[in-house]
Order: sequence, then structure tokens, then C-alpha cells
Amino acid sequence: MNRREVIIDQDGLELAGDLTLPPDARGLVLFAHGSGSSRFSARNRAVASHLNRAGLATLLFDLLTADEELIDARTAKLRFDIPLLAGRLTGTVDWAGRQPAMAGLPLGLFGASTGAAAALISAAERPQQVAAVVSRGGRPDLALAVLDRVRAPTLLIVGGHDPEVLALNRQALAALTCEKALEIVPGATHLFEEPGALEQVAMLAAAWFLDHLPAPAWQ
Repeated sequence: MNRREVIIDQDGLELAGDLTLPPDARGLVLFAHGSGSSRFSARNRAVASHLNRAGLATLLFDLLTADEELIDARTAKLRFDIPLLAGRLTGTVDWAGRQPAMAGLPLGLFGASTGAAAALISAAERPQQVAAVVSRGGRPDLALAVLDRVRAPTLLIVGGHDPEVLALNRQALAALTCEKALEIVPGATHLFEEPGALEQVAMLAAAWFLDHLPAPAWQ
């Protein structure tokens, strides 16, 4: 695996990220973390590691700058600023397409919690670039206004013991007009902390991306 830190430059705004490129990568998955989290999220890193072993490149990055994270730690406001988070993710989609190491790789988005709403908004805004979306314990209902514009096949994964989020995901599923699916992990709560729950998430996500990402441009 080729692993390295990257700086994502968006018109002078710099976001830190961790890129992992397996040999002959079949695609690239950008991770949009959830409320109050960062690229160091243990759960997202566990999912990313599974995707890497399946032959998918991953980019975990911070949606907020270091200064913004300090503000958010005090106020908890920026983590729920969905337009801001979606703008940062869309900017990263554009940035990845300009990088020689990543250009030509089909692109998927993996969103957790509020990051799922950002992923779906980015998919609606970049239908030619985003080929698949997976949400883990997400809040796709926060992107309800654009769900009918999402063209990328979308998988929603929810814990069976997370009834409020499950209801919100069912609402979002009905609003999506693309290829879509809802997978419920039995016995799992919101953070998928139960034994084996996160492994199920990782396997479902890998299968979805491998089934729906097109072949890389050079194949």
C-alpha cells in the first residue's frame, strides 16, 4: 500500500488528508466523517482498511481546518453546517480529479452521520464524477431537498437498534430516484460498536463500491 499525507488546497483553504493507494486500485473512495469527528475516526479508518484490502484507494480528510475545529469544539455549530461540509467535499472531489495519482479512478463517497448528507449533496452537484455513495448511520434526510437529483447508486446502512435514524433513512430512501438500497445491520446501534457490526458495514460498503464503480479509465 502507498500511504501518504496530503494537503487539499481549495482556493487557499488547506485541508489535511490521508491517502492510501493499493496497487492497481479499482477506484477511489472519499470519506466524509460525521458530527464532531475527523480523519482519525477509528470507525472510518477500519472501513477504509477493508476497502484498501479489496483494491480500493481511500482518502480520509478533515472537513474543517484546525482553527475551525477549535471553534466547533466550543460551539458544535460547524459540524451541522451541511452546506459548508458539502462544499468542502465537493471541492475535494474536484481536487482529486486534478491529481495525477487519482485522476482516472472512478469515484465513490462514503459518508457517516452528517457526512452522509454532505456526500449526497456532492453526488447531486457532481453527477459526472461521483459514481456511487454509501452512508453509514447517516443523516441523508438533511439532504432531502436534493435527493431526487442524485444519480449515483446509493446504499444506506443503518443499525437495527437505531430506530430514529432508521426512520429518517427510510424517508430518504423513498425520496431517492436513483438505484438504491437500505441495509439494516441486526442488533447494531448508531455507532456500530457491537461485535462484528462494523465488519458488516465494511463488507457491505466494499461490495457496493465494487459492484457500482466503473472500471478505471486505463482498463
